[in-house]
Amino acid sequence: MPHPLPPDDSDAVRLEALGYRQELRRSLNILGNISMGFAVVSPVVALYAVSMIATMIAGPAWVWALPVVLAGQCLVVNVYSELTSQWPLAGGPYQWGRRLIGPRFGWLGGWVWQFAVMFGNTTVAYLAAPWVFALFGAVPSPGALVAVAMAIVLACSLVNAYGIGMLRWFVSAGIAGEAIASVLVGLCLLLFFRKHSFSMFTSTFGAEQLSGGSLPMAFMAVVAVAGWAFIGFDACVSTAEETKDAARQVPRAMWWALLSVGAVVMLNAVAVAISYPNPTAAVAGKDIDPVTTAVVTSFGSWSDKPFVAIVLVSFLACAMASQGGAARGLYSLARDGVFPFSAQVRKVNRRAAPIGGLVASTLVSASALLLGLNATAIGSLISFGTAATFVPFFLVSAAALVARLRGTWVPAGAIRLGRWGTALNVLAALWAGFEVVNVCWPRALLAPPGAPWYQIWAAPLGVAVVLGTGVLYLLVRRPHHRIARADATSAEPAATEPPASPSSPSPSAPAS
Repeated sequence: MPHPLPPDDSDAVRLEALGYRQELRRSLNILGNISMGFAVVSPVVALYAVSMIATMIAGPAWVWALPVVLAGQCLVVNVYSELTSQWPLAGGPYQWGRRLIGPRFGWLGGWVWQFAVMFGNTTVAYLAAPWVFALFGAVPSPGALVAVAMAIVLACSLVNAYGIGMLRWFVSAGIAGEAIASVLVGLCLLLFFRKHSFSMFTSTFGAEQLSGGSLPMAFMAVVAVAGWAFIGFDACVSTAEETKDAARQVPRAMWWALLSVGAVVMLNAVAVAISYPNPTAAVAGKDIDPVTTAVVTSFGSWSDKPFVAIVLVSFLACAMASQGGAARGLYSLARDGVFPFSAQVRKVNRRAAPIGGLVASTLVSASALLLGLNATAIGSLISFGTAATFVPFFLVSAAALVARLRGTWVPAGAIRLGRWGTALNVLAALWAGFEVVNVCWPRALLAPPGAPWYQIWAAPLGVAVVLGTGVLYLLVRRPHHRIARADATSAEPAATEPPASPSSPSPSAPAS
């Protein structure tokens, strides 16, 4: 009778059964995996990204959008949990889509997800740059902002290049900063510096006038904005091949990351609003940084620089974890030979870091930062990044639902939702589809006054461009042929797809 394999070996055996050898260093425990997801979702980054514009759209009542979005994202995590439990692989949307629907669908979903993440890195780095100048009391020019943002992207790449251990250390430091800036400060604001009653959360202070006086339209807009606050939990999936007992621990990590960030974001949104000295000014858009204003007016001017430093650390941790996730997604595509310059992009360095993916993601993210020289252009990129992030959520949820209804996929991992699985999957697909349309809907109120038409339409145009280039690459280069051949010989074949050309090489081998 054969002896059972140790847990560490079972992960490698599972990976080999899925067609890949262990190349990345499997050293993360569940806390390490949670930290990756927590850092990318980031309560500090989330709150700063949405609080000002959400307050202008719906006043203090905007906070009610947060539990709505959190509930919707929990539906998506249910689907992701079943999938990553069965296929614990980096590059989740690509890997799952090819197995659920087929190579073409999986490749296209992976393509969209990759560019959403890489442009998301651009956004985080650009939003982090002003805090560097704030730390030194300097006023940046557009060129200086772009230069510092590029330095941030490069610094994050260097940390990632030293391997998962170094990344985990920096991310842990960022989470410590999050704990101070989010939990401690939020509780103090709520308990000791309240300036208003809780009844203010039933008031909009007339903010709905931006939406033509319609409260439902204002709420729809704020739900679209609040969507940014709860994306990034899929970073836990990106490090699945570096997590011990990944099939069990990654789903748990996604839940812990999303729910803990959700609780902290809602705590701080309420705390900031209730301690802010002049809500009418915030609704009128006269304060571009209501969070810092609430903190400094409550704790005193001495708190300004320390708070800025903590926020900057949180942004840097988010950027590092996000860039690491992008690199691992590119590695997942490139090792199958289905991404441009795959032979270079799939390379792993001696520290078991996906160095090829890091270089590629750094080049894309840094190049996109050049749009920051024009405020309209960077605004368009941010709008697109938010919309494109929800597209993979919808594609994955829809693919899982279609495969369930066809009977071609029955969850076989450690996480199975049983009879509730189909119903929850339907709700997840409906939620993600609604949010894609909601975020992409062109709204002049989400653009600066006088913005050109292409900024207002940036989200649907950006998604169309990425999808269009992906379809063009699919038609010209036919990457699905490589995938189909591998899936035809795999122990766990994907959904039925026309067979690949006999001359197609195995995707597990480096592309030449």
